[in-house]
Amino acid sequence: MIEFFFDYGLFAAKLVTIVIAILVIVVVSVMATLRVRQSRKGHIETTRVNDEIDAMRIALDAGVSDPDTFKLHLKQKKRQEKHERKARRKALKISTGSDADGETRADTKRRAFVLDFNGDLRALAVARLRKEITAVLSMARPDDEVVVRLESHGGMVHAYGLASSQLQRIREHNIGLTMCVDKVAASGGYMMACVASKILAAPFAILGSIGVVAQLPNFNRLLKKHDIDFEMITAGEYKRTLTILGENTDKGREKLTEEIEDIHLLFKEFVTQHRPGLDIDRVATGESWFGQRALDLGLVDELTTSDEYITKACAAADVFEVRYVERKPLPERLGIVLQEAADGLLVRWWERGMHSRFFS
Repeated sequence: MIEFFFDYGLFAAKLVTIVIAILVIVVVSVMATLRVRQSRKGHIETTRVNDEIDAMRIALDAGVSDPDTFKLHLKQKKRQEKHERKARRKALKISTGSDADGETRADTKRRAFVLDFNGDLRALAVARLRKEITAVLSMARPDDEVVVRLESHGGMVHAYGLASSQLQRIREHNIGLTMCVDKVAASGGYMMACVASKILAAPFAILGSIGVVAQLPNFNRLLKKHDIDFEMITAGEYKRTLTILGENTDKGREKLTEEIEDIHLLFKEFVTQHRPGLDIDRVATGESWFGQRALDLGLVDELTTSDEYITKACAAADVFEVRYVERKPLPERLGIVLQEAADGLLVRWWERGMHSRFFS
């Protein structure tokens, strides 16, 4: 009888433990869901690049130096950091005062803010870019710099127009803007790049493609072959010019061509506004050029990689990577992954057929 009660008590204890574990999991899941919902708007994250480079240097030193030499280097490094902190505090104490608007400020070490833009056809990254720029402008000083690592084949006109306008905000605040192109900034990507006060490109980066293209299939003859009618009712002579299913006309084609030419003219005027020294008729043919050729044509100002430029900047400035991070629900994250995969396939197909010429 005693053994029965012992087994029963043991079973009850296990059951209670399982129930408590399930309750804990449910509570944690609910709290996590609430936190995700509360933080749906996202937040800004910063990483000091100087610290990352120092950490790599120390790790390499530990691997290649003997223990005594490494300890000596580490002591010297700590002594130098302590001296720099004291100097910075002293400079902060001396230079703190009031500016023309009566606001307290301090002339501390120059800073550089590094942003990343990896563009797709719809320039979806502009949603994050606008937040990052707003955050940087809230505290940046005229002697600071914004560095954008840009990669884009271009995309929709209005989407890249908005991305370019966001970058223009930096210039309007009289803050230096440097664009670094390691791989490609074509069409809409170059529309963004030309806003910068300085464009840097890797020797084999692709730049240019200052042109506009529109294309679509038409299945009207296929529908007619199978006796399928297609009806479309519009109000306005040019509400639709070319369609996928309807019968296209020469008048519609002429109108679309006129619109494309006007967009191309706006594109050229925009580039000329920001880089007046360019021979716009020479470079606005829709062609793309590799880094050295782009330098010869004036599309870029210097050949170097973003890594080299940022590493050098760390010697004279505090360099911070700035990222806007937004937590998205799992279905939305999966949708973004699928969209990026589809865009990647379209990019590769288009590169084969159009030599990297995309919508501007």
